[in-house]
Amino acid sequence: MGFLDGRVAIVTGAGRGLGRVEALELARHGAAVVVNDLGTTLAGTGHDASPAEDVVAEITAMGGRAVAHFGDVADWEQSADLVRTAVDEFGALDIVVNNAGFIRDSMLQKMEESEFDDVVRVHLKGHFCTIRHTLSHWRERWKAGGGEPLGGRLISTSSEAALIGAMGSGNYSAAKAGITALTISAAREVLRFGCTANVLVPRARTRMIMSGPSATRFEQPEHGFDTFAPEHVAPLVAWLASPLAERVSGQVLQVWGGEVTVYERPRRAFEATHEGDWTLEVLDDLLGPFFADQEPVVDGFGL
Repeated sequence: MGFLDGRVAIVTGAGRGLGRVEALELARHGAAVVVNDLGTTLAGTGHDASPAEDVVAEITAMGGRAVAHFGDVADWEQSADLVRTAVDEFGALDIVVNNAGFIRDSMLQKMEESEFDDVVRVHLKGHFCTIRHTLSHWRERWKAGGGEPLGGRLISTSSEAALIGAMGSGNYSAAKAGITALTISAAREVLRFGCTANVLVPRARTRMIMSGPSATRFEQPEHGFDTFAPEHVAPLVAWLASPLAERVSGQVLQVWGGEVTVYERPRRAFEATHEGDWTLEVLDDLLGPFFADQEPVVDGFGL
């Protein structure tokens, strides 16, 4: 018996990289998987059915059940069709892992409007569309079942870029920060359905990472432990998708190599009160000492 026997999962962007190993891991634990991937280039152009079809073939070869889906997750109708495909093919939808995306890096001072819009669309709107149609499906199931807990699982993919505001990736950083807030909001909504929603912050070697300025940090070693192998991320996804994590929701978790981290939401680092109107002098008296020994950006919000 697998932890996910009888469960049905969607994994978006599952043709390569993290999505691929996540889909394979869910299947190993017994889930039937809808493998969604447009098969685009790193910049989000073109279409290729083979990446999704190859992952489906891998899953079926190991005795699992899977189908491919080639829809655009940020398209309202195509993302709705993705949810319908899971239900039509396997009879239900229990797990959604949102992973699809691409990058168009640029310094903000040079970024084109389309570079911002396209990245926010695929990441943030792509998460929203899939989450929205999933929640609608779950709501109807929950009502039809007399309010019995469903045990559904939403897993969203954010990034350390959202935590630090990565230079040269302002569009990507903003989209990933939005995904975190969106998913925590979803966690509040699905609580009454007996479902969970969590955010994954992976650190792994992917096409996006290896095309950027940090690529040298993620190169595969010739010998020894491969810290940044995507396979290290997949077990956390399976754990979050399983009954073992039924009390985990609205959380931001990271895994890489031999480390796992749970992030807290932003907390107050300083507070002061003042009677009367604020003035620059009063604010400087209160805030000046707090910031005096801190380095700009480095000691700001983030890592």
